[in-house]
Amino acid sequence: MLLLVVPLLLFLLITWQVLADGPLLGLDERLSDALVRPDRASELLSDLGNVEVAVPVLALALAVTAWRLRATGTDRWWLPPAAGAAAMVLVPVLVAPMKAWTDRPGTPAVPPATGYFPSGHTATATVAYGTATLLLLPLLGSPAVRRGLIALCALLVLGASYGLVRRGYHWPLDVVGSWCLGTMLLTGVVLVSRSSRRTSVGTPSRRSGPS
Repeated sequence: MLLLVVPLLLFLLITWQVLADGPLLGLDERLSDALVRPDRASELLSDLGNVEVAVPVLALALAVTAWRLRATGTDRWWLPPAAGAAAMVLVPVLVAPMKAWTDRPGTPAVPPATGYFPSGHTATATVAYGTATLLLLPLLGSPAVRRGLIALCALLVLGASYGLVRRGYHWPLDVVGSWCLGTMLLTGVVLVSRSSRRTSVGTPSRRSGPS
């Protein structure tokens, strides 16, 4: 429950500050001024949050997970991949109205516009890479490989987030808000996935007979 309640409360706090032009925005702007240095590296890192980059990674993980779970006789093998796909679909469904409602201006590094909170690229990276990791972890037998996958996921999400702030595409709070949103969606993926269970040993499988 903490993985739902804490991010939700933090997201509500940041949203309130954005709407009310609260004191956190002053700190946010000073932090942005200190971090923004547009360059080629930050541009490439920010691209990790592009739909064209992140979603194919998730799609591959969904396909591998569905294939492995079905092959091992898992009841409701389709449920974890479906939960992952649903989380990704919910990103634009939730982010787009929030952008329109908060109507936050961008940083001085981008052309004048509004609708920067929360960061869609950060939410895309968080949910796509995070969901792929959560689905693949139970399929990996080696603890070292699992730790490597978690580290890779963290690097991809943090790299995209840093690139977006460094390039000036988003304020830091835009990114933090999307981390909160992504954490809630990933928690939903975990909760739904847990309801799929492995067919017990010795119990006939509906697909392939005695296991």
